[in-house]
Amino acid sequence: MFGYITVNKRELKVKDFERYLSYYCGVCQDLKQSCGEFGRITLTYDMTFLAILLTGLYEEKNSQERHFCLLHPMHKRPCRRNRYTSYAADMNILLVYHNLMDNWQDEKKRGSLGAAWFLRRFYLKIASSYPRQVKAIRRYLNELHKVEEVWAEDIDLAAGLTGRMMEEIFVYQEDIWSSDLRKIGFYLGKFIYLMDAYEDLEEDQKMGTYNPFLSVVGRSNYEESVFQILTMMAASASKAFEKIPILKNVDILRNILYAGIWMKYRMLKSKKSKHEENQ
Repeated sequence: MFGYITVNKRELKVKDFERYLSYYCGVCQDLKQSCGEFGRITLTYDMTFLAILLTGLYEEKNSQERHFCLLHPMHKRPCRRNRYTSYAADMNILLVYHNLMDNWQDEKKRGSLGAAWFLRRFYLKIASSYPRQVKAIRRYLNELHKVEEVWAEDIDLAAGLTGRMMEEIFVYQEDIWSSDLRKIGFYLGKFIYLMDAYEDLEEDQKMGTYNPFLSVVGRSNYEESVFQILTMMAASASKAFEKIPILKNVDILRNILYAGIWMKYRMLKSKKSKHEENQ
């Protein structure tokens, strides 16, 4: 479900894109340090955004390093690491582990169970340090199952559950910025859930699985309504972001919030348009 909170490379300066990649590689190195090579393949763009956001807000100094990796074996890649890239890596493992276990419980995917089993010892160690965040993830999954069981037609219900989970993950520590960070996480969480539901709608229709858009997809204004809802979520997240005093990496963060999160939506719309033209 994750991976929508990314950059729009075409609208980002080269130096800023290289800086973004250095944070991405930093979170990746933190995953390797805590969970080995397998942990690195779980990395999502969403947690890279969180690492850059927290680094900018708290003006954390980076450890600048260079490392080889499996994807770039010929040259060392620049990496920026700090306590917030490490935190983002930890949140990544918590989310991935629970998602894998959810896939096993819901769909009996043996691959998911195997991956979760491999991550379990790392997960248990990390989870012990973040009881508030773990509680939020578990509560979210339990309540989401209830929503799916009754096939709730309220589009905002399931999205709100994702938002409440993400708002806790976006808070590294309780301080004067917690309220604004929770708002950013809440609205981005809702955006992620709704964007994922929009992308998966056709497959969910075929498989007979729950999707909040199934109750409205036949309406003439369906596409317009989806766009309006996503726009409201993105605008609310951006409004909360603009309230916090960030100077460091602000161009990268604004690129993500105002352009990057729409990359998948535009791709899907383009795909639909081409499909309709060919019919």
